[in-house]
Amino acid sequence: MKIIKDLCQIAKKDLLEFTRDRLRLVTFFIMPMFMMIMVGFIFPSQNTLKNVPIGIANQDNGSISQQLISTVSGLKLGDSSSTAFSVTSYDDNEAIKNAIKGQKINGGLIIPSGFTSDIAAGKQVTVTIVEDQSNPQISQMVDQILNNVVSGFGQQIGLQKTNQILTITNSVPGSPFSKLSPQAIIAPVQAKIEGIVPGNPNYFEFVAPGIMAMIVMTAVLTGLAASISREKEQGTLDGILISPINRLAIILGKALSQSIRGLIQGAIVLFLAFLLFGVTIHGNILLVILILLLGIFSFVGLGILVSAIATEQETATQLLFMFQFPMLFLSGVFFPIALMPHFMQDISKIIPLTYAISALRQVMVLGAGLGSVTTDLLILLIFGAITLAISVPVFKRVITK
Repeated sequence: MKIIKDLCQIAKKDLLEFTRDRLRLVTFFIMPMFMMIMVGFIFPSQNTLKNVPIGIANQDNGSISQQLISTVSGLKLGDSSSTAFSVTSYDDNEAIKNAIKGQKINGGLIIPSGFTSDIAAGKQVTVTIVEDQSNPQISQMVDQILNNVVSGFGQQIGLQKTNQILTITNSVPGSPFSKLSPQAIIAPVQAKIEGIVPGNPNYFEFVAPGIMAMIVMTAVLTGLAASISREKEQGTLDGILISPINRLAIILGKALSQSIRGLIQGAIVLFLAFLLFGVTIHGNILLVILILLLGIFSFVGLGILVSAIATEQETATQLLFMFQFPMLFLSGVFFPIALMPHFMQDISKIIPLTYAISALRQVMVLGAGLGSVTTDLLILLIFGAITLAISVPVFKRVITK
């Protein structure tokens, strides 16, 4: 009972000390806001694609080519009131390529000469999509949307032509095609996409759980190491050590204060994700909190170990940077682990942040329950227990020297 009282006192002392520094308090709230807003607007999804500049070189000037240009120019995605593309006319292929090189547009569409007449004559026509290879992410989205628009436009023309043919054919008595529809001829088989949860998740719903886990875990990791290292430098740790407080209570108390701060930042991230980017939690919010707590637990031991080894706060910061920078890329915060080389995938499996992010995504995006994330939670628990078992004795031995 005394150890619980002592660790609460240590946690209270750390939190009070933290709130006295106004600049640190301001940055504490601004940092997660900055991360979410910056990442959320830097990585657009197809649902947020607005007024992307593209060029169209129409070498035909027939009625059907004008219909295609109108379709592309007026395209809107999702519930957006803005059009997806801002269209500029160019003379030819070379002019579009030069505009892309000058970064005036992010892609182009070339409609060949004879487009209208060839379609009227029943020929197959090919339009060319010119991509901006200097910006793969935007280019991929632009190419996909333009390709879908062209394909859909072509299918509509095909339906009209097939309907005309069937109308003429069906006028003949006893025609075997009287029961056929244009859709059945052009697309006899079609696919239907159905998600696990309602709605169409965008790219940011993939990123948000990773950002939240990264901010919470790294805040605890850096905060714990910096707190202990700072007290070493200031000499206040010696005063705590000579007081009648259990050494374990000191460690756990500081870990508790950092965990509270981490959870507050996690709540800020979650609120901004919901408010600004429409991220929805399809699973249980209590399970999300449990995952964050176990994620924090998995990093506490590492923070204690770094603070025990480092004699100065600057050294602790440098050591932590060595851990945090690779984690940012290897744990799947921004990019799917499955797309990484196999040796990097193997490295990601020994990073606890990987399992915290995976569990959060399953719960928040797919609505998974406890049974689906049990393995991830057990790994976080085991990792935290192992690092604590190593770090606590090391910390006790270092501070008693």
